[in-house]
Amino acid sequence: MRQPFTETSGIARHWGFEDLASTGPVQRYTMFTGVPVQLVTGYAETRELLAHPDVVRSSTEGPHRETVMDDLIASTERHMLNANPPDHTRLRKLVTAAFTRRRIEALEPRIREIATSLLDELDGADGPVDLVNAYSYPLPITVICELIGIPAVRRDDFRRWSSVLVNAAVHTDEEYVEAISLMREFVHELIAQKRLAPTDDLLSGLIAVQEDGDQLSQDELTSMVFLLLAAGHETTVSLISNGVHALLRHPDQLELLRSEPERLPAAVEELLRYDGPLQAAIPYVARASIDVAGRRIDAGDVIVFALLPANRDVRKVERADELDITRSDSAHLAFGHGIHHCLGAPLARLEGRIALELLFERFPRLRLAVPKQDPPRHPSFLMNAIRELPVLL
Repeated sequence: MRQPFTETSGIARHWGFEDLASTGPVQRYTMFTGVPVQLVTGYAETRELLAHPDVVRSSTEGPHRETVMDDLIASTERHMLNANPPDHTRLRKLVTAAFTRRRIEALEPRIREIATSLLDELDGADGPVDLVNAYSYPLPITVICELIGIPAVRRDDFRRWSSVLVNAAVHTDEEYVEAISLMREFVHELIAQKRLAPTDDLLSGLIAVQEDGDQLSQDELTSMVFLLLAAGHETTVSLISNGVHALLRHPDQLELLRSEPERLPAAVEELLRYDGPLQAAIPYVARASIDVAGRRIDAGDVIVFALLPANRDVRKVERADELDITRSDSAHLAFGHGIHHCLGAPLARLEGRIALELLFERFPRLRLAVPKQDPPRHPSFLMNAIRELPVLL
């Protein structure tokens, strides 16, 4: 059976999901890990189920569960994405109080400064440049580390650790436990420092925030840093890389964007729909039987939402496989839906807009170094991530 989740070609990955979706928007499917799931590929069905009160996160579902010790699980997974109401409501309220829209909007000048500095380093490069390592990765990792308050000297460590976290299914038990153990040790040290000497960063804000006498516990703080680092930069790296690749593959769309730069916000939404950074959401579980799209999901079934095919559902989007930045409605599920809709979506959108704007402004002749070759992608359950993107400036 075709397994698009681990396909390292983006084209084959989309084709694989298209084949699966053609047999129905909800179906029983065996993952590459051997786990049987209910696979949801339809846009409407994904929205319906993600908002359904009986579709919940499960504390027993997670990577390498038989190996990871309970204390590691407690200090890395007690965050909003793994919680259900009322715990989710409490955690989101506390985090939102520190991770405000005003804090995000205030980052724009610094994001532009970081992007400009990275482009300065690229200027004059002779020969192909890997845009992922030179631009798409360092921009969001610098932003999220500065936002949280992580020293620059530890950013490469966090890149290595977070890569293992978000691609857990393709790593061994030993690799996964080592990565989260080292990351937890450092985060504990960082929290201790911020408690003693708070600074103007998000972690200090999360430590200090109180709502009705309630605060985040040590495990909740550590888990939130894990979530913010993994979700806060891995997805944005792919938003930028996938977006640049899509536009370079569609020169007519890129030329339109250059001639009408006011289309940039809408273009980012279309790029998120066309080739988003996530191919699937973290699995959910049905706590009661549910009927959807003429099928029965039984209580206890694991549910996997395949976001890539849902965003190209032909029942929702005309010419779904075409990139069109002029669409009046580029509705997508790249940031999820329902109570677990990504809290960092405004930051990802801001970084994506700035990254694309400044890149194409600085290098108007930017082109793919190997135009006939599909760039390799990481084998992954969650991520739809280009591994390297060679370009000529």
